[in-house]
Amino acid sequence: MFHRFLICLLMCRLTGVFGATFLGKPMSVMEGDSVTLHADITDLRKDEVIEWSFILQRSRTIVAINKAANKISIYDDVLDGRFRDRLQINDQTGDLTITNITTQHTGLYKINRGTSSRFYIKVYGAHEVKSVSVMKGDSVTLHIDIDEIQRYDDLRWTFGPQYTFIAGIYRWPLNEISIRDDVLDGRFRDRLQVNKQTGDLTITDITTQHTGLYLMVNNYVEDLSRFYIKVYTHLPVPLITFNSSQCPSSSSPSVSNCLLLCSVLNMRGVSLSWYKGNSLLSSISVSDLNIRLSLPLEVEYQDTNTYSCVLNNTNTNQTQHLNITQLCQPCSDCVSCCDTTESVIRLVVSALVGVATVAVLIYDIRSKFE
Repeated sequence: MFHRFLICLLMCRLTGVFGATFLGKPMSVMEGDSVTLHADITDLRKDEVIEWSFILQRSRTIVAINKAANKISIYDDVLDGRFRDRLQINDQTGDLTITNITTQHTGLYKINRGTSSRFYIKVYGAHEVKSVSVMKGDSVTLHIDIDEIQRYDDLRWTFGPQYTFIAGIYRWPLNEISIRDDVLDGRFRDRLQVNKQTGDLTITDITTQHTGLYLMVNNYVEDLSRFYIKVYTHLPVPLITFNSSQCPSSSSPSVSNCLLLCSVLNMRGVSLSWYKGNSLLSSISVSDLNIRLSLPLEVEYQDTNTYSCVLNNTNTNQTQHLNITQLCQPCSDCVSCCDTTESVIRLVVSALVGVATVAVLIYDIRSKFE
């Protein structure tokens, strides 16, 4: 009984990022992101049965695969539906992915397949992490509270859900800096700098591969500082084109309005908008990245207002201004198209009149000889 009390006390005192290491493999993720738990299975056997469980006070099965019955069961309605529409399972490897994760998903996950493997996921909310936005190709420095870090001998920077060590300061015995930029396929190679006095981490020539969660941990493996870096790419400039298909009908040989289309390659987290001066006219955003963003606009040929098409995300934008005089030219092809149609109609009418005239003459000539 006393031993059990000591274990419970120890569990309560371990509050760092690896505080639950003895429970399972630690992982960290930012709220709203996705995380994949790898089952380390090359290929599921034909007769294999595996189960993924979430342990919160007691174990709850959330996914089960029965290869013999060729059946996958997803129980995403457990615990008030917190997993609803968030679970994805790889039926070949058994890997479990949780999408759009929230702090409610912090906890212990277990896979059973004869033997069991455990994962402890810590989900950080936006209020717990300092958000940093940076443009691709730029540099960024993560600043640490120097008064806080002076109390520790070892300081280490980690990146991503696996707590991958990328840099550290070891004050004892030689006060040296360690850079591990060959991890994760070398994405940090020659890009990391650490300030020995302050512990600040600088990442140069940053790319979208460096988007993610960064933690500064001490020698007790407690997280001292948390940063989430979002790397943005330069947005493409929208293209404005004239809709040449607007050919006037024969009853209306002229067009008073000009039909335009603004289009651009779709990207994650962007919206395309038409503005009249500073006033928003219309806007569109599509989650499907395979669909090209397109937004129409109709203006008068003689309109003197200022129009612009804008592609933007939370960090930057690209603007294309509309030149009505240059783009909104009456389509000569359409005019000639309509002229041709009118000529054909006149020709047909003339032919019919001619046929009728000939018929009348023949009738008069026959009448005279009868």
